[in-house]
Amino acid sequence: MTGGAGYIGAHVVRALQQQGMGAVVIDDLSSGLQQFVPDGVAFVEGSILDTELVADALREHHCDGVIHVAGFKYAGVSVQRPLHTYAQNVTGTASVLAAMELTGVSAMVFSSSAAVYGTPATELVTEDSATHPESPYGESKLIGEWLINDVARSRDGFRGVSLRYFNVVGSATDEVYDSSPHNLFPLVIEALLSGRVPRINGADYPTADGTCVRDYVHVGDLARSHVAAAQALLAGRPLRPAYNLGSGEGLSVRQIMNAMAKGTGWDFDPEIGPRRPGDPARIVADGSAAAADLDWQMRYSVSEMVASAWSARKASGPG
Repeated sequence: MTGGAGYIGAHVVRALQQQGMGAVVIDDLSSGLQQFVPDGVAFVEGSILDTELVADALREHHCDGVIHVAGFKYAGVSVQRPLHTYAQNVTGTASVLAAMELTGVSAMVFSSSAAVYGTPATELVTEDSATHPESPYGESKLIGEWLINDVARSRDGFRGVSLRYFNVVGSATDEVYDSSPHNLFPLVIEALLSGRVPRINGADYPTADGTCVRDYVHVGDLARSHVAAAQALLAGRPLRPAYNLGSGEGLSVRQIMNAMAKGTGWDFDPEIGPRRPGDPARIVADGSAAAADLDWQMRYSVSEMVASAWSARKASGPG
């Protein structure tokens, strides 16, 4: 499990445990926190760019497959740091694949991104929608998918599946919270805790309330489908090369803000700023294929998403 000390990865580790599956975590702690790794789970501190380190971990722990979540995931920052983004996400993925080849490990679940679609031509994105990434981050994730597909064609017995998703929110345990400085939920929560008013970037879009509509998926649901994908690969069940983990409907930024005010008890009226360049009005992914194959469901309401995120953040200590 690469990136298992991060927000998403640590939830996947717990989902594996719930299914009676063991895990070993490799993480360089550049953004993850070691305290997110559950007690009793083997932890290797190091970079996925170190192929021998990854290979040694796979050998020592007799791993059957890899869930590859590690990566540099900030689309906006990737524009300023393209070489770093490519090193972590493209060279890093190639390194993990090389380690798997060295050790005979032949199943990979890849944490991809809906950023591979860029600004889609349709409001509802399917797996067959054209890929036009608009940032080094989105490009690097698409290249990661290509690498996995190329290895699957060249190496007998190797199978991989890529999971594409937009905004991951909430917490399935108070032991793990979203500490990202770029994601909407922690941005709103940290603003409230520091006495600032949260901000909406643009309220004049052609949507029901004028704010952007996006997929917001709960990290607990996401983790379950990562595990379901791993189980399907190990069982030899047929899978698509890639799946969307999407809501099919989406939520607006205004709806999120209203839910935040209600769920945290902080009554606020968000500031309205200008649009951010390149933000489309509405992007929502169709998750029906993943629902059929990967136990994908939206099990949490928006209020439950907010409540779980708020509870985990409060449990982590003062702002």
